[in-house]
Amino acid sequence: MSTRAPRPRRLATAATLLAVALAASLAAGCTAGGGRSDDGRGPDPESSGSDGTAYGAGHGPVLAVKIDNSRRARPHTGLNAADVVYVEQVEGGLSRLMAVYATDLPKAVGPVRSARESDLELLRQFDRPTLAFSGAQRKLLPLIDMAPLNAQPPERTPGAYYRGAGRPAPHNLYLSPDRLVPAPPGADALTTGFRYGAAPEGGVPLSSRTVTYPAAGFTFTWSESRARWLVSMDGTAATTTDAGEVAPATVVVQYVKLRPSEYFDSLGHNTPFTETVGEGRAEVLRDGKVHHVEWKRATAFEGTRFTTNDGAPVNFAEGQVWVVFATA
Repeated sequence: MSTRAPRPRRLATAATLLAVALAASLAAGCTAGGGRSDDGRGPDPESSGSDGTAYGAGHGPVLAVKIDNSRRARPHTGLNAADVVYVEQVEGGLSRLMAVYATDLPKAVGPVRSARESDLELLRQFDRPTLAFSGAQRKLLPLIDMAPLNAQPPERTPGAYYRGAGRPAPHNLYLSPDRLVPAPPGADALTTGFRYGAAPEGGVPLSSRTVTYPAAGFTFTWSESRARWLVSMDGTAATTTDAGEVAPATVVVQYVKLRPSEYFDSLGHNTPFTETVGEGRAEVLRDGKVHHVEWKRATAFEGTRFTTNDGAPVNFAEGQVWVVFATA
């Protein structure tokens, strides 16, 4: 069994600054809708950390990339190299992915799309991660700048991004990860609270599990020969352009609260906020079985703990983990 321990964080300073930024943004009327959902941002060669220390590209312990998951964005590139893939619901019941890289960096990742407010809470479990994304709602940008992360959109590091051929914009923007992170930071940077090792006792045999959003669907089918869960999205097998089928070792269906945020896209659709701090139930799929467990994340600066009903920690299988946020 192995446990990836958390790193120290600048808790009080980061939390205070983010709270101040949020209050200022709300006071300025940043919650009004009707703006573009993928606004850009001005050029800025450096970003500042939560303690005011300047740092450039490539200093975050993990690289997190917001990935487009519309039908026109598939097949993805670089997804199989991620250690963790988060699936979240966005406007109109569609989905987006957040891929987190620590032990391996592919040559390219994409297509890259815009950030959401929920991402800031989700990413605070890591120690100043580098976030690669393509724009955000304009009123959200001040909060991204004040968050304890290294924000790197194309306008800030244009040499790290390129447009691929064969797809229309905005579904053709790709990232060259080594332009932001010179080398993988290693497994210790994955301060998610996940544990890896032998399977918990019990479990119910499971051949497949489907999770649906209003306008998106994911099915995970157990492959005995691969010892992995094969992923399909909206009824089509998920593949990548560089590494074949998408097949995580562990899938977590985490039931969370979704509430309306203060943001809307250009069509007037509200952006749901996924609450990843709190507690609730979850399903852990590994080794062809499902384990019904509990999850708890006490604060935004902590990882998520998964336990059995009697409080024993739940181990995941070694390999890629998908966490699908489902409505509680």
